[in-house]
Amino acid sequence: MKTAPAQQSRSFWLKQLHQWHWISAALSLVGMLLFAVTGFTLNHAGQIEAQPKVISRKATLPADLLAQLAKGPSEGKRPLPIQVETWLDEAVDADIARREGEWSQEEVYVALPRPGGDAWISIDRETGAVEHEKTTRGAISLLNDLHKGRNAGKAWGWFIDVFAGACVVFAVTGLILLQFHARARPLTWPLAAGGLVIPLLLVILFVHL
Repeated sequence: MKTAPAQQSRSFWLKQLHQWHWISAALSLVGMLLFAVTGFTLNHAGQIEAQPKVISRKATLPADLLAQLAKGPSEGKRPLPIQVETWLDEAVDADIARREGEWSQEEVYVALPRPGGDAWISIDRETGAVEHEKTTRGAISLLNDLHKGRNAGKAWGWFIDVFAGACVVFAVTGLILLQFHARARPLTWPLAAGGLVIPLLLVILFVHL
């Protein structure tokens, strides 16, 4: 029979664990659903066909902005002048956002990769001819790329890190709560062991390492 201090200590830790467990669950719930669904779609990417949609736009850079490009380097990487970026956004709906362009004597080329698609813009440094192409591959491709953090930017990368931390807290507090309640639930540890043994056996028997 447990003493009063032992009961108080158990009650305190149970309260703390439940508090952290539900907070981490609330923070990670939507993210876990998203990553679970996209885990399935990524696993079946070959059977889920994407239908790319390509949009192409053309324009001609005004003479004063073309003169600004003439002052740029003959080769190398650097952002375009801000005035040129602003004009491109309005003329061909290309959000450059201070991305580095690849400069050569003939053109400036800016790659604009994005989740669920791709884009690029090219400017002829002699004639000012602008070509912009944007490809989108649908919502599933977008979600798959967000799952992988592909071309999603630093803010999304930070979200993945915070989400992963919340999942770790959720899992660890859940494991400790299982320990507290295991005596009253005999299947606790066999089920927990199955969660480890089953994937381990699959890797050993069927995955070529």
